[in-house]
Amino acid sequence: MNLKIALLGGDGIGPEVLSQSIKCLQAVEETFNHHFTYTEGLIGAAAMDKYGTPLPEETIALCSEADAILFGAIGTLKYDENPSAKIRPEQGLLQLRTELKLFTNIRPVKVFPTLLDKSPLKKHIIFGTDFVIYRELTGGIYFGEKKLNSEGTVASDLCEYSEKEISRIAHLAFKAAKNRRKKLTLVDKANVMESSRLWRKVVTRIGESYPEVELDFLFVDNAAMQMMLDPSHFDVILTENMFGDILSDQGSAICGSKGLLPSASIGNEHAMFEPFHGSYPQAEGKNIANPVASILSTAMMLNHLGLDEEARAIVAAVKKALRKNIVTVDLNPDSKYGTEEVGDFIAKNIIDSDDDFNYNYENIGLGKSTII
Repeated sequence: MNLKIALLGGDGIGPEVLSQSIKCLQAVEETFNHHFTYTEGLIGAAAMDKYGTPLPEETIALCSEADAILFGAIGTLKYDENPSAKIRPEQGLLQLRTELKLFTNIRPVKVFPTLLDKSPLKKHIIFGTDFVIYRELTGGIYFGEKKLNSEGTVASDLCEYSEKEISRIAHLAFKAAKNRRKKLTLVDKANVMESSRLWRKVVTRIGESYPEVELDFLFVDNAAMQMMLDPSHFDVILTENMFGDILSDQGSAICGSKGLLPSASIGNEHAMFEPFHGSYPQAEGKNIANPVASILSTAMMLNHLGLDEEARAIVAAVKKALRKNIVTVDLNPDSKYGTEEVGDFIAKNIIDSDDDFNYNYENIGLGKSTII
């Protein structure tokens, strides 16, 4: 298969973790006889430094023509610490989602059995956790009208949703639940927010078309608490933009590291795949960033493109790395393996999935991966 893949490294550790995903894709090419064409584009602070805008027209064109997009991370301390900045790197990502009509964000939250002790929660609470958050991505308070009075003392952000926006993601979430454990939880704040009451009305009506899926409702504050008390209760969570953003962050805490969670942003014509974590500028260039979330996002991309066996090969190699404790310092403070070494190990085990006995793990840690 010949595929065109757009690469948006972005800022901070984004380019570093994305490089590990490319290694894994190259291993997939070699193992499964595919050919992928990679083209890089700028976004975020990196684009602002060169073009003065967080999303150049060249990047939009590149992504529009690609079969899929791999994204790294966005944001720098320069802008995070300047609340008065008129233009921010994150605006590039929001604009790209709008340009490509990426209205659904999909974020799996699954606990790896070998990493149960990395979670701040007790093992018996998180054991068996496997749910997915369907977050609406192009509407709500992040995209609503924003106002600031002339004195700079009163501000507002409009949270607005249409029935169409709710309906299109709701159908995707119900279909996902139908193929999983057949349970969907709508998270809203319908006791106080009119937009949430519209969500509940529309989703209830759509749920009648999926009688095999159990539908329940939780207010967002209760949902946040239940995710900590009984995360295995959830199967598919459907929610609006801001609530989904917050709950996804909380989901990463269950797993023990943001460096483990992949995500996909899907529209009718385009799809982008990115690690859940942020740009982590403090780690930039230090070879300590966890590449697993980026690599698992790559597996999600292959699934989306119909390359299921190839995706399984990547996931199996990741699981092997976790079993062998070939991990970065966020998962093991005493680890001698860095971003590059973890990426090398995972890519190597896509090519030689059964070649377990002859790999020199010590040399990987030293950056001298060899066959013995």
